[in-house]
Amino acid sequence: MKCFLNYSKYCDFPIENLPYGVFSTTNNPIPRIGVAIADSILDLSEVSHLFTGPELQNNQHVFKEQTLNSFMGLSWKAWKEARETIQSILSEGNPAIRGNPDLMKRAFTTQAEAIMHLPAKIGDYTDFYSSIHHATNVGIMFRSKENALMPNWKYLPVGYHGRASSIVVSGTPIHRPHGQTLLAEGTPPVFGTSKLMDFELEMGFFVGGSNKLGEPIPVEKAHEHIFGFVIMNDWSARDIQKWEYVPLGPFLAKNLGTSISPWVITTLALEPFKTDNYPQDPEPFPYLKHSDKFNFDIELQVDITPKGSNVSTTVCRSNYKYLYWTAKQQLAHHTITGCNVNPGDLMASGTISGETSDSFGSMLELSWKGTKPLTLLDGSQRKFLLDGDTVTMKASCQGDGFSIGFGTCEGMLLPPKR
Repeated sequence: MKCFLNYSKYCDFPIENLPYGVFSTTNNPIPRIGVAIADSILDLSEVSHLFTGPELQNNQHVFKEQTLNSFMGLSWKAWKEARETIQSILSEGNPAIRGNPDLMKRAFTTQAEAIMHLPAKIGDYTDFYSSIHHATNVGIMFRSKENALMPNWKYLPVGYHGRASSIVVSGTPIHRPHGQTLLAEGTPPVFGTSKLMDFELEMGFFVGGSNKLGEPIPVEKAHEHIFGFVIMNDWSARDIQKWEYVPLGPFLAKNLGTSISPWVITTLALEPFKTDNYPQDPEPFPYLKHSDKFNFDIELQVDITPKGSNVSTTVCRSNYKYLYWTAKQQLAHHTITGCNVNPGDLMASGTISGETSDSFGSMLELSWKGTKPLTLLDGSQRKFLLDGDTVTMKASCQGDGFSIGFGTCEGMLLPPKR
């Protein structure tokens, strides 16, 4: 494939990628659906009439809406047809856009002038705990090496329902929260500002299609309901979490804010980067078992930039492939009870940590509960995040002569609101 727009082989958004997002501009503040290509955005509301295939000719309206929910609600066949259509109209030999100067002018916006929004109205949000290295590290810290994983961990994708209303798009600052913490065992808790703010390197996927209440999504069909992926930072107040999480799990420690990248990289774009699923022992129950590959070689990176500094330090390099439970297993488990999911629901992987200490996906692990401070390039040290720190997460897949980029998931930690 060759696009009629020029870009380098290092571009995050080549014609092999084509992620979806929602954007507006100063001149046109109405949010609309776009596709990232090179350093531009193709405004799908301007080219919706070009989607004339059997799946989309009667559904062109989905590209004129202000969120991706309706498009996500169509079938995987429609998603595939849309991708093929966009690749065609952007290709070098197709005059549909390129040969129409007026449409060409209306259809493209530079990414630099775009204001990005959440890609979908997120009705529900579930956070899993699917990285075996992360779960093992945390278990060793708070229990012991011999009892690192809870008895259920290798039998099911552990998860909890999070707060959808506080999911924000990249670039939105997050305030350090107030809450209850326990300063010392055996003493009463105190109320105050969280002292142990952390990031969590995660990926999330948006649900497409839907299922009726009482009808599970079988694991062999789960991929038909996984629209695409985003980078996620699930900000965490570790001291609040430690006091509150027994017996029902995280609550206020996680609902203060969750950042996601604005571009949704489709599962179709990730097909060339499928890799072996993580070996599972014991063998999963039949409702979780699938032999097809649904793990992805996605390189992940986390940078910290101190307040007022232009020097960023990479503190973590990890990879999506380290997840023990696949996205298909997560969705199949989530719905095995008959739980109904809806287009635009978001499901997160949990912190993604690798095998080595430089691949741990949280400050909790990188500083090993504060006992091993990190030294940043400006000479400052971190056990946990300081006010003014900007956390930037990146993800990419390296293809043969092209890259699939996810953009960035970025946020600054601000002081608490008084």
